[in-house]
Parts: sequence; structure tokens; C-alpha cells
Amino acid sequence: MTNKLKNAKVRYLSAAAGMSAALVCGVAIAPLASADTANPVSTPAAEKRTQVFELVGKQTSIADLDLGQTGISPGDQRVIHEDLYRDGEKVGDHSVICTYTSVDPAALQCLGTFSLPEGQFAAQALLHLPAPSYVDVGITGGSGDYSTARGFVRTVPAGETERHFTVHLKR
Repeated sequence: MTNKLKNAKVRYLSAAAGMSAALVCGVAIAPLASADTANPVSTPAAEKRTQVFELVGKQTSIADLDLGQTGISPGDQRVIHEDLYRDGEKVGDHSVICTYTSVDPAALQCLGTFSLPEGQFAAQALLHLPAPSYVDVGITGGSGDYSTARGFVRTVPAGETERHFTVHLKR
């Protein structure tokens, strides 16, 4: 059988090494490659391409909302905003909201939106802490040029307030 596009697996949204560490999700855009991958005959031509590009995000704000019992409890949220860069130039922004769904063990449901000149795309994941060294976040849809977006974003921490993403975008 011919090569197939790899199915994106939503595993986690990389955040912190522990509950007290900062959940930081960043993005900036630097196209790396665009590749056509052969698919079964029944797959439409539009689904045969996966665009892969690098992103760098620099956190501009973060807030923790203690919405329930005092201290970390289910329903508490972390809200993050980041500027997005490509080759050192600001090209967009990214926002994410993570809600604690469990405390012991720690789990957060995270929803984020990447806003770029061509449109926006959304991604989500369930994060278990402590987070691994990278996390694949599922792309769930979009608008503008990303109106048929799917795929995943691999996030890798690069310090306390910066993250590097590799976007695997199918449209």
C-alpha cells in the first residue's frame, strides 16, 4: 500500500514539569517544508498534502484563576497569551485556556487558538502532569485559509516563557 498521511494522536498539551510549574504554550511561524504524500485512491487531492512549519511563541501574559476551593481544584484555570514569531518577526498570536479536570493525578483540558495572517486554527488536548518533554496537540478546525484544518502541533518547551511548535497541518 502507498504511504499514508500519519494520523495525528492527541496525547497532551505540554505544560509544566509539575503542578506548580508554568503551563506555557507558544507559537511562531517559520515554514520548513510542504510535502505531498500519497494516499489511497479514495482520498480527495486536497487531503494529500501536509504542510509542516515551525513556530516560536513568547509568553506575554499568564493568569491562574482559583475558581473553586482554595488552592488547585477541579475547575481552576490557567490562561496564557503569547506573541508568535517567524525569523524574529512577530506574525500572530496564540491564546490557551487550561482547566483542571483532576488534581491527583493532575490533568488539564487545554483549548488554544493560533491566529496567523492567513486565518486561525484551534487545537486541544488533555494534559497529564508531569508533562513529557514534548506533547502533540490535535488541530480541531479553523477559519480563513485554515477552514478545513486538521493535523497536530508538536510543542516543545524552550525555557519558562517560550515554546517551539512544529505544525503538521492538513487542509
